Formats: sequence, C-alpha cells, structure tokens
Amino acid sequence: MKTAKIGIIGGGLMGKEMASAFARWCALEGVTVQPILTAVCDLNPTALKWFERIPSVTQFTSSLEKLLANPEIEIVYVALPHNLHQSAYLKVIESGKDLFAEKPFGIDLEAAQAIADAAETKGSFVRCSSEFPFLPGPQIALDYLAKNDCGKILEIEFGFHHSSDLDPEKTANWKRQSKTCGKIGVMGDLGMHVAHIPLRIGWKPRSVYAQLANAYPKRPDRKGGIAITDTYDNALLHTWVEIDSQAVPMRWEMKRLAPGETNTWYFKIVGTRGGVAYSTKEPKTLRIFRVDGKTQKWETTDLGFQTQFKTITGGIFEPGFPDIMQQMWAAYLEERAGTLDTKFGCATPNEALQSHHVFNAALRSHEQSKVETVPL
Repeated sequence: MKTAKIGIIGGGLMGKEMASAFARWCALEGVTVQPILTAVCDLNPTALKWFERIPSVTQFTSSLEKLLANPEIEIVYVALPHNLHQSAYLKVIESGKDLFAEKPFGIDLEAAQAIADAAETKGSFVRCSSEFPFLPGPQIALDYLAKNDCGKILEIEFGFHHSSDLDPEKTANWKRQSKTCGKIGVMGDLGMHVAHIPLRIGWKPRSVYAQLANAYPKRPDRKGGIAITDTYDNALLHTWVEIDSQAVPMRWEMKRLAPGETNTWYFKIVGTRGGVAYSTKEPKTLRIFRVDGKTQKWETTDLGFQTQFKTITGGIFEPGFPDIMQQMWAAYLEERAGTLDTKFGCATPNEALQSHHVFNAALRSHEQSKVETVPL
C-alpha cells in the first residue's frame, strides 16, 4: 500500500477527528493509500500536546511556515476560522503541497475564487470537506436517482439543522461575528454540507429568494461584557433549478437555531413516479417513494454498514460520524491517486465556488427582499 504523509494545521475538534480516522485505517479493505499523520501546527500548546499520543507525528509546531517547509509532508489539512482560509490555503498551494480544505473554502466569494484559481494554476489536488454524503443512505439514494425512476421531479429539499445556539447566554465566538465567519454566517458554517450532493448531480440554482435570520444580535463575551453577534443563525434559500428543461423548486435550509435538533442533515426528492428521503435523525432508515398503478407508497429500508469503501465492520452494524469521516478521507486519497473509479468523491473547488455564488446571491436577495439570479 502506498503512503501519504499528512500535516494538520489547526489541532482543534476537527483536527483530532481527522487524526482518529487515520489511526483506524486498518479497518478499511481495498484501499490503495494509507495516510500517515506526520506534523501538526497549532498556536495552542495544549492542542499540540494531545497529538503526542500519535507515534507517527514527528513535528509539533506553532508555525504554519515551518510545517510547510517540511519536505516529508505531501498533503495538508487545514481547519482554521473562515477569515484565515484564503491566506493559509494559498500558502499551502504555493508550497507545492496538496490541500484538503475545510468549508466554506474562504470567507466570501472573492476568497473562494482566489483559492480555486491558485489551485488550478499550480495544479494542486484540492478538495473541500463534506462528510455526510458518505453515509450508506445517501450513497444508495444517489444510485436510485441515477436510474431516473422519479419521473418528473417536483420538489427538492436539502437541509442541515442543529440547536447549538439556542441558549442566548452562550458565549459569542468567531462563528458569530462577520469579521471572522463572513457575512454569509450559517451558510458558510453548514452550507457546503447542503450543497454538495445537488451540485454534484448538476442541480445548480439559477435564482434564489433568501430568508436570513439573526435571532440574537448580542451575546455575552468572554470578558464579562456583551459582544455584537452580526452573523445569520438561520438561512432558508428558495431556489429554482432546471431539470430536463423544466423549472423545479429546490429549498436549502441551514439552521443553528432549530429547536429539537442536535445535528440533523437530511434531504427529500419527490417526483411523479418516485422519490427518496433520508435524515440522520434516523440514520439506519432510507425511505423510497413508489407509484404502483393507482397505489402510492413510501417504503423504508433498514440500513447497515454499506459504505462505498468496505471495512472489517460487520454489515449488520451502523456507521457513525468517525466512520464517514474516514470514508471521506479514503475518497480524497483514492481520487488523488487516480483510483477512485466511479465512487463518490469529495467536494471540488468548483463546487465550493458554486456554493459561494449561491450564498452571495442569497445575501443580495435578503437585503433587497427580491429574487436574485445566481451567476453560475
């Protein structure tokens, strides 16, 4: 098996998740590349210390430049606040290393364009993080949709809801301020998860009417005072897409304030002859709609460990977040090696850029209370 030596910039929550996915690589069957975590960069000494438990890590640094100067590193994963994306991503690309970027791929459209242009000019292999499509339910749904069994598609919905910001006393952090999160707010935080599958299928919004909400414009800061929190918490994007020369409504929902939801990613596609629906609220259940003569019915399938990259895990068990994180990395490494074949791949720079075009149009739509064209 080939190896790929990896450096992580940002040793927080997601950096640790990536490291844990690499540590269990032996569970995968049939992959051709093994990631070796070699270097970690973080300004926080406590965050760096956590990675000392991983024997393969030989470089611990607080300097991004020192990590990029390490000749062993081939791929760099970056998990930093959105306002640092452009600078860090461009430095990785200019260093000649390949990049696995976190969403939203830049704080705004201009940043995303600069990153995508640099990747194309340099010839770097760059992808953007989006792990939920690698669950078994979405993979089966994609196969179903490819068979065109829906008839005329009538309605499409993709969404991601959680309730992490329901408490008004929750301390403000960088995701709640536009200078660090971006004016797109929750769309930058959750949007790539919602956009990945429809953009991959080719369902590109042509226009959008957006409803954006900021329920708590002020929150406690970390110093006993009050901070202005000027990012949008919830976003409802009502779009039109063209499918078989027909306009079809597609709704994207991204919510940080969704009572009753912990972390729910879902979709529903319905047509005249069939449809498909899935939600991580019931991760083992895939729902398929069928029309049989005059009978209409939703059928449910109980899912097991039916991931696209096979593992040692028994088929009767169900995958969780660490498993789909590992599946996403396997897709990244196999595509980079040219061995992904027909399997589903990670979000591309172009798809990340397309999502920013939608979010940028959504900002204009909300500000002017009108439908905006998406220049895709």
